Amino acid sequence: MYYIATIVDEVRIPPDRFHEKLEDVAFDNLKSIYEGYVIKGLGVVVAVLDVKVSPEGRILPGDGASYHKVKFKALVYSPLEGEVVEGEVVEVVDFGAFVQIGPIEGLVHISQVADDYISYDKRKGEFLCKQTRRKLSKGDVVRARIVTISMSGMRLKEVKVGLTMRQPFLGKLEWIAEDVKKEKAPKVKKK
Repeated sequence: MYYIATIVDEVRIPPDRFHEKLEDVAFDNLKSIYEGYVIKGLGVVVAVLDVKVSPEGRILPGDGASYHKVKFKALVYSPLEGEVVEGEVVEVVDFGAFVQIGPIEGLVHISQVADDYISYDKRKGEFLCKQTRRKLSKGDVVRARIVTISMSGMRLKEVKVGLTMRQPFLGKLEWIAEDVKKEKAPKVKKK
């Protein structure tokens, strides 16, 4: 889920940038500090927006920089257990498919790809469903449900999201379109 959060902090303005506009320097510093980092209880900061800086700063002994209070908005992504997401398959390996969902990658374990026997073709880097003959490859767009989340660290690479596509109307978008078409087809009863 994406949302806008308001964050209050203090930002360091280095002396070599005193000649620049205060808001621009604060924006640059906040962007390098916050974007791409995980804040516990908040989520992954995707972008820093709308920075307001106090014109009065303070100076610490031994440091020529000034420190200013700031209040800014941030675009945050926080994955929710049970949430349905769409993303692109960025890699298929023998144990699962990595899917880019917003700023993070999730893993669809091979056992969670489909209700079918799945084999891995190492040469082509894809999964093949035995009964339906459906294939899952790098670049495919899929819809999945988040089943597990671990946000143990402060970096994007430390966010682990487990996904499943083994539910109705989840999976590769082409598979979903086929399933919807089957559902809408008139049912013929045999006599």
